[in-house]
Amino acid sequence: MARVLTGIQSSGRPHMGNILGAIIPAIQLAKDNQEESFIFIADFHSLTSSKDAELRKENTLAVAAAWLAFGLDIEKTVFFRQSRRPEVAELNWYLNCFTPFPMLANAHSFKDKSEKLADVNAGLFTYPVLMASDILLYSADLVPVGKDQMQHLEMTRDIASTFNRIMEEDILTIPEARISESVKTIPGTDGQKMSKSYNNYIDIFLPEKQLKKNVNTIVTDSTPLEEPKDPDTCNVFKLYSLLASEEQIQGMRAKYLGGNYGYGHAKKEFMELILEKFSEERKAFDYYMSHPEEIEKKLAEGEEKAKSIAEQMLQRVREKLGFR
Repeated sequence: MARVLTGIQSSGRPHMGNILGAIIPAIQLAKDNQEESFIFIADFHSLTSSKDAELRKENTLAVAAAWLAFGLDIEKTVFFRQSRRPEVAELNWYLNCFTPFPMLANAHSFKDKSEKLADVNAGLFTYPVLMASDILLYSADLVPVGKDQMQHLEMTRDIASTFNRIMEEDILTIPEARISESVKTIPGTDGQKMSKSYNNYIDIFLPEKQLKKNVNTIVTDSTPLEEPKDPDTCNVFKLYSLLASEEQIQGMRAKYLGGNYGYGHAKKEFMELILEKFSEERKAFDYYMSHPEEIEKKLAEGEEKAKSIAEQMLQRVREKLGFR
């Protein structure tokens, strides 16, 4: 049985890109009875960029609420907060001592910000080692990743291989990446990849009036209402197509090509589709956010399940290093 592990950033409420690109595929994967799934909220990782305790707590609850709202089955999945299993911090130190400096200096997470070294903290520099610790602590066989995370997974494999070679025993499981070629980049309101850092995301959990404002920020061109429009170059149409049925997509395409159909009309249809498609999930999200004690209970159950596995692995590592 292959153990699958997925980590989720706790940098804010999951947006439409997170939901379509990560949450829904991971939940479908977790439903496969042949695979054991671990899904954790990476709240330790968020400390590299945010020092606000209340914001971190709120974001963590929102991330958990989103996954639960979309039907994550905690009976089949170990769902937990990274920080509630402190064993990962101890393993992180051990693996830091097996990780060469040049490897971390070449990491995209560091190089992207290396021009302003005053803004780079040690946590950001060693970010790939904490990610490796997350994976190796639970002996994950498969790790679903986007192409932008492949470098970090390769580092995890290298760190684990180095540790096993020096210890002369295969203690750490060498994970494999699972990349779905069918998962496309979700465009944001400006056509770039949807991202919180670009502030171009659609938050499907917003109250209806705020959601309308969010949808209306989608960037369009200045083609007059009465003229035909090219759906294939339109951000609204691209986003609508991600949620709509084939019949709905072809219907909107015909409206674009026929003229007398404005981008305001398209945004209205997209808004209505969000409300229709995610009606139950929006209600469930609001319920969980209003009942944080239920989120806490579900996370605590997962954290208890993860405890024995984390402790067993850490004991093996301590023993090999002479710390037991």
